[in-house]
Amino acid sequence: MKKISFRNDVLPLKNELYRLALRITLNPADAEDVVQETMMKVWNRRQQWEQIESMEAFCLTICRNLSLDKTRKMSHQDQSLDSGEHDAPDYSYAANPEEQAIGQDRVRLVRQLINSLPEKQRTVMQLRDFEGKSYKEIAAILNISEEQVKVNIFRARQTVKQKYIEAEEYGL
Repeated sequence: MKKISFRNDVLPLKNELYRLALRITLNPADAEDVVQETMMKVWNRRQQWEQIESMEAFCLTICRNLSLDKTRKMSHQDQSLDSGEHDAPDYSYAANPEEQAIGQDRVRLVRQLINSLPEKQRTVMQLRDFEGKSYKEIAAILNISEEQVKVNIFRARQTVKQKYIEAEEYGL
């Protein structure tokens, strides 16, 4: 069995844990708190590390559960991500100010649509489309079958697509 090191195996996951927590809590400060709590819980369970098959799945599961707990307690479900701090500005000569504004509006709309999804669909979409996890990894993290993962991803994408088309045609 591989010897697990907190520094080499757990700490490198902090950015991935933060992205997952941010996607669920929709609040950067809460996401940071969740990551810190996750790291403490993982450290406190260090005697069990040798029995853990996937440290990444273990950490992501703890992070997901803590994020959901914090969301339930704080009722942050109606808030959206901060107003575009994560958008990289487009400095290319091809994008004029009007195109940039339209692009930013579309990104904001997609974020709103993703944030309005049910929690499970939002989480599987985050893990698959933003984190690049496999169906098997997502199933392990969420403790559901691969079929359920596929169904939730399909439904999430269809919902976002349908609502995006409606918003583009008719406005919000």
